[in-house]
Amino acid sequence: MDLFNSWLVETPIAHRGLHDKTAPENSMAAFQKAVEEGYAIELDVHLLADNTVAVFHDESLARMTGNDGYIKYLNKEDLKMLHLNGSKETIPTLEEVLKLVNGRVPILIEIKNQNKVGKLEQAVIDLMKTYKGKFAIQSFNPYSVGYFKKHAPDIIRGQLSGSFKNEKKFSFFTKFALRHMLLNKKVSEPHFIAYEYTAVPNRSVKKFKKLPLLVWAVPNQTEYMKVVKYCDNIIFENFEPKI
Repeated sequence: MDLFNSWLVETPIAHRGLHDKTAPENSMAAFQKAVEEGYAIELDVHLLADNTVAVFHDESLARMTGNDGYIKYLNKEDLKMLHLNGSKETIPTLEEVLKLVNGRVPILIEIKNQNKVGKLEQAVIDLMKTYKGKFAIQSFNPYSVGYFKKHAPDIIRGQLSGSFKNEKKFSFFTKFALRHMLLNKKVSEPHFIAYEYTAVPNRSVKKFKKLPLLVWAVPNQTEYMKVVKYCDNIIFENFEPKI
């Protein structure tokens, strides 16, 4: 597949949708705004206790809902009781988002899984089997990406990475391996790289120059102008890029 001539590099990607105060991140309103403006959508998914795939970034509910607890312990019926950033918007399921977008813009699905792989990945595969629109998956976890390589090789898959400077959960050696994408060749074999915008260019990224490079999450036009010469596309947030 020639991803250098595909939506993956042609359409700027809105990080967690085109969100603002009235349309919180990863909300149906933010996704609708991205569709209306013609931007591809990046979103995050977790698996709930009842095996529903929910669209939400954090493991903890606190930042976005003001509630205690963790997303993995919820069931589908709990989602409509939790409002995002004090708005009317609630946590959507991936199935609901797919119905809303309906192929009108591409979707980049980040698999949020730092634990045992399989259940979440397979649930996403099953949901996407009948979806007619353009999409790809990505994850920081190379074993998660590797699951797609083995069980759904036709799905476009990306390896997320970055500096991991503020990541406290991982050991030095884990951060080193992830930062330099040491498991790309044997485990994940990604079709593209998505790297933290503040950490490009670097030697590790250059090693994979035959793969499209996306950078995340570019916060303004000034930073976009700095990194555009090093990447093939951007995942942007808090502004609309002037290409």
